[in-house]
Amino acid sequence: MTEYGRGEGSEPWNPEDPLYGDGGWEGQQAHAGQQSPYGGQPQHYPQQPQQQQYDNNGWGEGQQAAYGQAQQQYPQHNGQYDQHQQYNHQYDQQQYGQQQYDQQAYQGQQQSYDNNGWAANTQAQVPYPADPSDPYGQQAAAYGAEQQDYYDSPDAYPPPEPPSRRRAEPEPQTDWDPGPDQGEHAFFAGGDDDQDDSDDLDDAQGGRGDRRGRGGKGAKKRRSGCACLVVLLVFGGGTAGVGYFGYHFYKNRFGAAPDYAGGGTSQMVTIQIPKGAGGYEIGRLLKDAGVVKSVDAFVSAQEQNDKGNSIQAGAYLLKKEMSAESAVAMMLDPKSQNNVLVVPGMRNAAVYTKIDEKLDLASGTTKKIADQKYKSLGLPSWANDNKDIKDPLEGFLYPGTYPAAKGMKPESVLKDMVTQAAEKYATYDLEAKAKALKLDSPLQVITVASLVQAEGKTEDDYRKMAEVVYNRLNLANPETYGFLQFDSTFNYVKNESNIEISEKEINSNKDPYNTYTNKGLPPGPIDNPGDTAMKATLDPTDDGWYYFVATDGVNKTEFAKTHAEFLHLKEKFNASTAR
Repeated sequence: MTEYGRGEGSEPWNPEDPLYGDGGWEGQQAHAGQQSPYGGQPQHYPQQPQQQQYDNNGWGEGQQAAYGQAQQQYPQHNGQYDQHQQYNHQYDQQQYGQQQYDQQAYQGQQQSYDNNGWAANTQAQVPYPADPSDPYGQQAAAYGAEQQDYYDSPDAYPPPEPPSRRRAEPEPQTDWDPGPDQGEHAFFAGGDDDQDDSDDLDDAQGGRGDRRGRGGKGAKKRRSGCACLVVLLVFGGGTAGVGYFGYHFYKNRFGAAPDYAGGGTSQMVTIQIPKGAGGYEIGRLLKDAGVVKSVDAFVSAQEQNDKGNSIQAGAYLLKKEMSAESAVAMMLDPKSQNNVLVVPGMRNAAVYTKIDEKLDLASGTTKKIADQKYKSLGLPSWANDNKDIKDPLEGFLYPGTYPAAKGMKPESVLKDMVTQAAEKYATYDLEAKAKALKLDSPLQVITVASLVQAEGKTEDDYRKMAEVVYNRLNLANPETYGFLQFDSTFNYVKNESNIEISEKEINSNKDPYNTYTNKGLPPGPIDNPGDTAMKATLDPTDDGWYYFVATDGVNKTEFAKTHAEFLHLKEKFNASTAR
């Protein structure tokens, strides 16, 4: 018998027990009128007295409980039952037969089950009368109202079931909640629609075993189309993403760079290329301005052009949406270059004229701006140190290429030139060099360099010319006694470049810049010297030169140390010019 209604004493099998009236657990138990599996003979445990027979309230008349027909034996402890005896539910080799009970006391009672035990409307059980021979007979009956029914509570274990109705134990619940359905989705659990439909039918019928086997959750988990959609989106999106990035990686690495076709539109744009810019920087500026479609296309076109690396800093007038090849060709065309080129030895007057032309301004506009705003253009502190200086910016518009496109302001172009000059002169440490060369200021170093630049023709000429200047500046020299006597200084006054100057004309002019009538250096530079002239000025020869003559009247310059040698060179000059 089971533990149903088990109290402290021995009790018969109650009809309310779930196994009461069951057909048998192995299909071999004895029914009414059938032979016991043990030969129909009563079985007794050794050293145990035969069990008492009970009246109609318990056991049937004249019937003894046979071994195998739910007769229970209990171990003896000093001749008395253990009040707290626990019974084992394991069924080993012993097989329990079908138990027969008297039905008279329980007629009209109906058994019903729910998911957790007996139905709530079960009628109250009839208590068994106490057995006079039972020492525990005075205790409360197992089915009495005073003792708790351990099968009829929310936390109770379900009653035992025969093997034919047993189901696998449900998996233990954990704190982790995978979702609203408390577990894996039916789609991934291997269920199908047919099984879901049958499960729904079983649930509607209220099958006891099915409900208990599912842990009392009710409806079985259904497959949802959302799972398929999510999987499709994940894999589809991943495939599309890999394809997209793979395509662009291939194009960027192996494909041709994006490029426009043709010579561009009618819309023009001015591009300023800074000094020192390489192909990628130029290409980025052109792409940002809408000239070319990609930087790589321009760099490729520049590399394929033999003169592509000769693109210099400056301003370029280009068209929008040009092919990279057309853009490179146009930048190499001088007509598209909106730049002002300052060459070594160029005077400021010529530079001003070029700026007016590039900016499409009236003649003299830049010269006027220079006279008015020279202090705000970035001159060094030691510049313009003489009141007789004609142009404070002379010598400070450093040779180079500068952007000068229509729409730009003259002061912006001039400031770029002055800034470049100040940076270059700062690298020479002119204050220290001036003292070493016995000059009064850094500005005089620039002035000497401007004379060397104006009179010299080659690099070798520059160093000899610098020595001539330093030797003649010595007031005690026995040849000129402090007079430079340079034609270039008189030409600066006249804003000319004439080599045929009469002695009468030159000796009659008393301008401070005329070195024929004034000893020493002119008040300021007479042009804008370049790097070669500057280096020669700082490193003159020491051969004793005092004179020089351009004997061919153009490029050939010869030097002399005495006045007699000078006269000989002068005759050669006259002969070459047929004077």
